[in-house]
Amino acid sequence: MSVADSPAPAIDRKREQRGWTWYDWANQVFPTSVVTVFLSGYLTAVAKEAAREDIARNGPDACATSSLQQCDISLFGAYFPAGSLWGYLLSIATVVQVVVLPVMGAIADRTQNKRRMLGGLAFTGAAATTALALVGGSDWHLGVALFILGNICYGASVVVYYAFLPEIATPDERDAVSSRGWAFGYLGGGLALAVQLGLFIGHDAIGLSEGAAVRVGFVLSGLWWAGFTLIPLARLKRHQEPHGGETGASVITGGFRELRQTIRQARLFPLTLAFLGTYLIYTDGIATVANVSAQYGRDELKLDETVLIATILIVQFVAFGGAVLHGRLARHWGAKRTIMVSLLVWILVIGAAFFVQAGRQFQFYALAVGIGLVLGGTNALSRSLFSQMIPPGREAQYFSLYEVGERSTSWLGPLVFAGVGQATGSFRLAIISLVVFFVVGFVLMIFVPIRKAIAASGNPLPAKV
Repeated sequence: MSVADSPAPAIDRKREQRGWTWYDWANQVFPTSVVTVFLSGYLTAVAKEAAREDIARNGPDACATSSLQQCDISLFGAYFPAGSLWGYLLSIATVVQVVVLPVMGAIADRTQNKRRMLGGLAFTGAAATTALALVGGSDWHLGVALFILGNICYGASVVVYYAFLPEIATPDERDAVSSRGWAFGYLGGGLALAVQLGLFIGHDAIGLSEGAAVRVGFVLSGLWWAGFTLIPLARLKRHQEPHGGETGASVITGGFRELRQTIRQARLFPLTLAFLGTYLIYTDGIATVANVSAQYGRDELKLDETVLIATILIVQFVAFGGAVLHGRLARHWGAKRTIMVSLLVWILVIGAAFFVQAGRQFQFYALAVGIGLVLGGTNALSRSLFSQMIPPGREAQYFSLYEVGERSTSWLGPLVFAGVGQATGSFRLAIISLVVFFVVGFVLMIFVPIRKAIAASGNPLPAKV
């Protein structure tokens, strides 16, 4: 059921919509501050300390059983360099999400306790994030466990959060609501990161070590996530009746039954899956550009860390305006056409990245502005457009496929970037190679019949698509 099936008064919808956008504000601190900026370097440093202690305790032959030339830490008998920990951890966390998210989505749809699930997942994830402050010395194992828990809760809470969108917004409202949420998320993530970076850069002035400043940042991230989650929880409501009557542990088995039914029925909606496949191609390009920009700036353009940190903040704040702009354009052009224009802008931005000169920080800042303009808006409109194609009553499950697909295909872009860089010895050629994701996405989008896909799902057509 969507709001189009059982219309709520506009004033009630607006109240829920405003509350809903606050969860974008609340959760963005995890992928931005924790994952992108602070945890990778901190956890690697803790792992290297563990390696030094191991060598001091057991001698340089402690890793003799490993075929690796440099063997620093071990897990379940496998030895690997401490510097590789973060990469392996991201891969493991992604695999765990691929397994967990579809089941969580099915449970959310079957029980329709989405508000309660959102709160439980958000507060657990926030607690795990706050507990990262306990990771110190050589205790990298605790950091691994807490990050995996926090990452699961973040991904699952986003699935449940997205599933509210068709319930709180009419088809004609959805693009604007999704864009505002995405914009609000970038603004919140940018403000939180600015505070934490100020704390990190000025740690000596307030008597903190660098590590202590990072740990305080983890506490602030957890409190930010949990505190601002209270706003959507106070405003969101239940809109549908449960699909099943299970209680307690039987909810999990009911969730698996729901998931099996959805998988069997998914083939009846090939156009929805066609859009999802198209989205997964161009969003892989988007994620890769965002993730490798710092490496490109550091290794190819020879920019220092202060420039790279400033660039992260520029992208965050410009993305706020970019998402709002995309929402307004979609109101006049429709979401599909706006996304296609956005993909063309992505192609131009990546082309410009090829010509940025080494050491020219203001050229790099201009590139960050271009990325920010299309970063949030492309994803925001993709989210709202996909919500139009989901069969009513299965919102969380289809959004779990949306999230799982995004994570399970996110290896291809980095592989292309790394492979081209290794083969050519040039990160310029590596960055320009990413154009292929946006070109292919643009061409495929031309052939996805959006109106037909929405009608086939049983949802009403918005005025503009």
